[in-house]
Amino acid sequence: MRFAILLTLTALVLATWRPATSGQPKDSRGWVEPMKKVHTRFTGTKGTLACFGDSITVSMAFWAPLAYEPKKMPPAMAKAHALVKSHMKPGCWNKWRGPEFGNQGSMTIRWAHDNVDAWLKKLNPEAAVIMFGSNDLGEVGLEEYDKKTREVVDRCLQNGTVVLLTTLPPRSGRFEQARSFAAAVRKIAADKHVPLVDYFREIVERRPEDWDGALPKFKSDNKDVYQVPTLISGDGVHPSNPKNFQDYTDESLRSNGFALRNYLTLMAYADVIQSVLKGKD
Repeated sequence: MRFAILLTLTALVLATWRPATSGQPKDSRGWVEPMKKVHTRFTGTKGTLACFGDSITVSMAFWAPLAYEPKKMPPAMAKAHALVKSHMKPGCWNKWRGPEFGNQGSMTIRWAHDNVDAWLKKLNPEAAVIMFGSNDLGEVGLEEYDKKTREVVDRCLQNGTVVLLTTLPPRSGRFEQARSFAAAVRKIAADKHVPLVDYFREIVERRPEDWDGALPKFKSDNKDVYQVPTLISGDGVHPSNPKNFQDYTDESLRSNGFALRNYLTLMAYADVIQSVLKGKD
């Protein structure tokens, strides 16, 4: 009986636990000390967060909704949200948008590679969330993607900017290729000792059979492709953002792709603030 109870409790813990820095084991803190060393080189304004990426990043469905009081946050998220709001400059929620800030639709890692030095000079961010890949799948080979992502990360770190590296989401019709690109990002994060937000893995683990909003089961008369109740929208590329799942319940985190990215990024950034950034004036 005791053994059966123990198994049940263990299963419940494993079912509900999500690491603050998604994609890395709970006991893997190999990025903390290296990022503390990076942060000693930081010369900019405390609390500045840049978001480098494509349309999934420039969208106001990403990050900006968290500037207000998100609905139905679980306790750990509420605590992380309070920490981020106390540390981050308010303008970083929704003001740092557009190509001059490192986010623009249709872009690939080539664009970041060509422009990251200018962004770092302009913004000099304390930390930067980086996610490219969805457009790269049709334009950039895996070897080039890996090489240029590494170089973008290196230039951020040399600037004293802590990097939160994010895997791309899966893409309809290109799942295996997207999985290979996500694996490359994981390897880069491990090699560079930077925090990882494993968006790809979280999507597939939460909706292993039906993450793709382009599936026939999600077809409807609604022309708004973002309204599908799964994690990738009806266009098969972008995260979903259905109006019926605009909070942070477990159901919303498996039905709203932008809500899931916001949650994962918030938890990872709060972890970085607590473990690396907090306390430096």
